[in-house]
Amino acid sequence: MPLIQVNVIKDVFTPGQKTEIIAKLTDAMVAVEGENMRPVTWCVIHEVASGDWGIAGNALTTADVHALAAGGGA
Repeated sequence: MPLIQVNVIKDVFTPGQKTEIIAKLTDAMVAVEGENMRPVTWCVIHEVASGDWGIAGNALTTADVHALAAGGGA
């Protein structure tokens, strides 16, 4: 039974986007392991509080991620 764990910053993704992440990651796993494994492929999204995620020594916030997604810098 595969378990896919995804860590994201809280409030970056909408519920619909999280549903899409789960579906597409499951599809990717099933493409490798076979369709019979779909019913036992688990996907869990963990949300990390804004500012509790760091990259390059700097805290990353929800606003930073939204700015990156919009094409701006963090």
